[in-house]
Amino acid sequence: MSKVLVLNASYEPLNITSWRRAVVLIIKGKAERIEHNGKLVYADLPLPTVIRLRHYVRVPYKEIPLTRRNLLHRDAHTCQYCGYAGDGLTLDHVLPRSRGGGDTWENMVAACVRCNVKKGNRTPKEANMPLQSPPRRPYSSLYFEVSRQVRSGIHQEWRKYVIGT
Repeated sequence: MSKVLVLNASYEPLNITSWRRAVVLIIKGKAERIEHNGKLVYADLPLPTVIRLRHYVRVPYKEIPLTRRNLLHRDAHTCQYCGYAGDGLTLDHVLPRSRGGGDTWENMVAACVRCNVKKGNRTPKEANMPLQSPPRRPYSSLYFEVSRQVRSGIHQEWRKYVIGT
C-alpha cells in the first residue's frame, strides 16, 4: 500500500518500512508519527508516511559500492554534460585515467556516447564542456531509495528529511 520513512530520534533517516510495521511501532509507543497522507488506517489513526523513533539507535556507517548502476542512479540516468536522458549512457572520468584520474565517486559521471567521445582525453574545462552538477559521493545507502521515491513524486514530504534530494 504505502512505504514509510523511518527517522532516528535525531531526525536522521534510518530506513524505509511498510505502513503496517510503522503503525505497530506507533501503537507500541516506540515511534511517533511525523507526517501522514490524510488516509486513515483506523478511525483516529492517519496512515503515516514519516515516523520518528523515540530512542536513538546507533547505526554503523556502510560504504556505498561504486558500481555502474549506482553511478547512473546518482546522476538520474542523465548525461552530466548535455542533459540527455535516455538509453546508452556511458561512464566518463572527469580527469581522464591517462592523466591520473581514478575510479572514484568524485571523478566519474554519466555521459552520453556523443559527449564522451567529444570530451575525449581532456578535462571538462579543456573541452569547454561544463558539468551540470559536480560529482560527489552519495550521503548514505538509504539516499538511493529515498531519492527514487521523491523523484517519482510519490513521497515529496520525505525531501525535507534527506540531504541532497
